Amino acid sequence: MTASKSSRARNARIGAQAAARNAAKGGTTVKTGSAARSGSAAASAGAAARGGAAASAGGTGNGGAARNGGPGTATRDRNGRDQVRTGAARNSAAARAPRAAEVSDEVAERGPAPWLQITTLVLALAGLGVSIYLTIAHFTESSLAGCSESGLVNCTKVTTSPESYVFGIPVAVLGLAFFVFAVAIMSPWAWQSARREIHLARLASMVVGIGFVLYLIYAELFTIGSICLYCTSVHVITFVLFVLTAFAAAVWGLKPGVPWNLIPARQSE
Repeated sequence: MTASKSSRARNARIGAQAAARNAAKGGTTVKTGSAARSGSAAASAGAAARGGAAASAGGTGNGGAARNGGPGTATRDRNGRDQVRTGAARNSAAARAPRAAEVSDEVAERGPAPWLQITTLVLALAGLGVSIYLTIAHFTESSLAGCSESGLVNCTKVTTSPESYVFGIPVAVLGLAFFVFAVAIMSPWAWQSARREIHLARLASMVVGIGFVLYLIYAELFTIGSICLYCTSVHVITFVLFVLTAFAAAVWGLKPGVPWNLIPARQSE
């Protein structure tokens, strides 16, 4: 009886100790699991924190990049516009250069200037007027106004001398015919004509005219011994026309003259 109780008591103590050991092991396991779970949670929290920090840093970086990209983009746009304007200016200058060359070539290809055309026309008209008057005075045998009939200047002696005829034709009539032709050949239409023959005819007529004038001057000074003021005025006009025509041929050749207008064209606004 006593042995049985002792056995039962021992068994109970052994069971209690086993239970205590099991309980201790279970607590350790629970504690270890909790620690593991806590570590996992901490790791998760750390990862989350790191991810958030990285995300925040990335967002901040992207925002900074976006903010920095704004002025950079504007600068690039301005530079691009400047380059476009510079290129357009260069293209415009390059486009104007051939035009300027064309204008220069066009000016170089033009003939006598308007002032020369107008001057020669006015002189030809003046010579025509004097020739008409001398022709009328020759056929009416009237004295010339303002011209003396004695001394070195003697218009009547000159206009009635044998030298006042050439091949039976009065010199006054020849002068009239010459200046009729001169008015036509010195007109702006003749100067601006593209026909080379017209410019050659003008030059040739002036050579013939100055040659005839030299003959008449010689006749007045050395044969007749008197001069006529009206005749001398015709001689001077013919000489100036010859000089201007020769000058035009030397400078511009036989090119058509520059068009001219008495009334300038209005510029469009």
